[in-house]
Amino acid sequence: MSERETWTSRLGFILAAVGSAVGLGNIWQFPFQTATNGGAAFLVVYLLAVLAIGFPAMLAEFVVGRRAERNPIDAFGRLGHGNWKFAGAIAAFTAFWILSFYSVVGGWVIRYIFGSATGAYFGAPSEYFGAIAAGPDALALHAVFMALTVGIVAAGVDDGIERATKLMVPSIIVLLVGLGAWAATLPGSGPGYAYYLAPDLGALTTNFWSILPNAVGQAFFTLSLGMGAMITYASYLGEDDSLAGDGVTIVALNTLVGLLAGLVAFPVLFAIGIEPSQSGLGAAFEMLAGAFGQLPSPTGAILGVVFFFTLLLAALSSAISLLEVVTSYVVDNYDYGRPTVAVALGTGIFLLGVPSAFGVSNLGWYNAIAYNLLLPLSVLLLLLFVGWVYADGAIGELRQGSTLGEGFNRGWLWWIRVVVPVGVLVTLLLGLQSLALRAGVLANPVV
Repeated sequence: MSERETWTSRLGFILAAVGSAVGLGNIWQFPFQTATNGGAAFLVVYLLAVLAIGFPAMLAEFVVGRRAERNPIDAFGRLGHGNWKFAGAIAAFTAFWILSFYSVVGGWVIRYIFGSATGAYFGAPSEYFGAIAAGPDALALHAVFMALTVGIVAAGVDDGIERATKLMVPSIIVLLVGLGAWAATLPGSGPGYAYYLAPDLGALTTNFWSILPNAVGQAFFTLSLGMGAMITYASYLGEDDSLAGDGVTIVALNTLVGLLAGLVAFPVLFAIGIEPSQSGLGAAFEMLAGAFGQLPSPTGAILGVVFFFTLLLAALSSAISLLEVVTSYVVDNYDYGRPTVAVALGTGIFLLGVPSAFGVSNLGWYNAIAYNLLLPLSVLLLLLFVGWVYADGAIGELRQGSTLGEGFNRGWLWWIRVVVPVGVLVTLLLGLQSLALRAGVLANPVV
């Protein structure tokens, strides 16, 4: 078995973790979820979920990963609780599952880069999406996206993942800032900012319980929680790093990117008169493609290429973290080379994603199962383990490299013991209700 790799710097870890968090969840799902859940009302619940649930849960994943120095499945055994390996296995399966359909969406992004350059979607954006979202072309680009992901992971932690994310993450932020500045100059963009940033408190109160599972699921998705990614990345981390300090930086940068994505999407949509609340997983592609298509030539083509290239960088930065979760397990336990493992697992993920490449409704089911079942279940199990089974070890690990007082450590422990699990459990139950409604098992929501 080869010697285990580590990050070459603290910055490398932070950017890799931010890269994992900053992905399609921020730039594709975040505007889509905001638009279909009441605009600024969703934004308020999402931000609360990030602070009250996402950040404490991230520290729990960091504690397990760095203490064990192992992948999510082996981490529990390394900590002396092998009977909890099933929790790590669920997290690893969640990463495998999500990447299978995430890669299909990554293929869409590649197609839209070329579509922007040629103007292929400018005349009929909805018809264009319908033509490219499913079928042999979608399958081929799914394969291309997975090949790019496999190539980066096969190169290793420092030469592949760390080097790639050091380039990708700053590029994503710079490009989004530029696009946001351009969006602010558009006539008629003002209502977009109001829709996005000025919540209707009445709507927030009325729709809170329907918004909550989507907001919490979005927090998990965009912070890469419940997938084993943060456990895996923290396992390559040194003892002198402050987990809380790194966590604050990662959450802040991730949230910034999500907010920037909204500051690009909604002003543009309102400026050209497109209704943002239309539903469907392709809505973000259709709306933004329509926006770029209505701009004068060559401005629309240039901005389309820039935006979708930004989206591709974000997608890859997250995809490599998901593939690394399962790759690290095999590399840690078996005498196979990393490139061989990455190719084999990438092939399996590609095959699991084939149904998503042949039907947007199939992809919708994959996405709903991830949001409403796998992510909250995985996070809930981790919180119960850290808070009630491994509490003393967790506190000890949180102290390493930290300048925060004991009050913070103890407060965090009780927060993840009681408050966060209750919130996640409610989210899980509401998510199961949503799946039942989607399947037609329930006729009306319980709440």
